[in-house]
Formats: sequence, structure tokens, C-alpha cells
Amino acid sequence: MENNLNEQINGLLEKYTELLVGEATDENIQKVKSWILYGHIAKSMPPLAKHWNAEYPEAKEQIKNVISEIKELNERNRKK
Repeated sequence: MENNLNEQINGLLEKYTELLVGEATDENIQKVKSWILYGHIAKSMPPLAKHWNAEYPEAKEQIKNVISEIKELNERNRKK
């Protein structure tokens, strides 16, 4: 049962990525997954996100770049 759920969640993520940025490549799926996870943590547990940002400033910059890239890809995709 758990394996089936994982497959369905992966399918959902793949479709979400496709609709969000236009193409569900492995790289885009990973970026969207990171964006979703970070965004949820930042909203639900801001102190944890703040601690992580302070602990890993390079990773913070990377996630900021991912967020910017997803936003740009989404804007391009919506114009199509």
C-alpha cells in the first residue's frame, strides 16, 4: 500500500511540475519538490527555516535561486 501511495504522490508531483513550469524533467521535479518543502516549512515553522538559513547560508542562496527560477519558468509557461 505504501509503495502505491509513493507512486501516486510522485505522479502528482510530476503533473504539478508540468503544469507549474511547463516541463516535468527530473531536474524541474527536484527543484519543485525542494521549493514545496522549503515553502511549507517556512510557513509552518518559521523559526526552523530561520535557523536553517543561518546554519547553511550557501543552501539558503541556492533555494532562493531555485525559487526565482521556478517563478520565472512559471511566468513563461503562463504566457504560452
